[in-house]
Amino acid sequence: MVALSQSPLTPDEYLQLETESVTKHEYMNGDVYAMAGASDVHVTIAGNLFALLRNHVRGSACRVYISDMKARVEARNCFYYPDLMVTCDERDRETSTYKRFPKLIVEVLSDSTEAFDRGDKFTAYQALDTLEEYVIINTRHQRVECFRRTPENLWLLQTYTPESEIFELKSLAFEDEIAALYEDVELEPTSTPPN
Repeated sequence: MVALSQSPLTPDEYLQLETESVTKHEYMNGDVYAMAGASDVHVTIAGNLFALLRNHVRGSACRVYISDMKARVEARNCFYYPDLMVTCDERDRETSTYKRFPKLIVEVLSDSTEAFDRGDKFTAYQALDTLEEYVIINTRHQRVECFRRTPENLWLLQTYTPESEIFELKSLAFEDEIAALYEDVELEPTSTPPN
C-alpha cells in the first residue's frame, strides 16, 4: 500500500477528506490509502451475510453495516472500512460516519488484502474492547474463519467448511448454512502450485 498524502493528516482532516472524496480511503496513523473496488464474489458474499444478519437483528438494539461505514480504532489511530460490522452499543448512535464499539467485524478476503486483513488490521481490531468476534470469509474456498475473544482476552479460531454445513456467529447467537452464505457465488480460481 502506498500512502496518498505527503504529510500526516489528523483524524478530523481525514474525516473531512472522506466527505469530499468519491474514492474511499482507510486511515492509519496519519496516512491515507485508497481502496480498490471489489469483485463479484466479494460483493455477493458480503451481501448474503448482510441479508442474513439484518433479518436476525431486526427489532433489537443491534445495527448491521456493510462496506461504506468506517470502524474507528482510536487506540491505534486508524479508520477502516470493514466489509461488514455489527454494533449493539448505544454510543455508536452518536456518530453517523463511523462506529467505535462494534461487537462483530467481518472481512471478505481478496488477493490484494488477505495478508493485511489477517495481520495488521486484525491486530488493530483487537484493540476494540467491545469486539467479540472477527470473521474472515474466503473467496477461493467455502471457508469461514471465526476468531473469538475469550474472557482471558485470547483469540480462539473456529473454522467452518461445507463439511460443517453450518457456521455460527456466537457474538450474535446466530447460525445458518454455509450454502446460504455462498449462495449465487462463483468462487475465484485458486492458483496451482508449481511442480
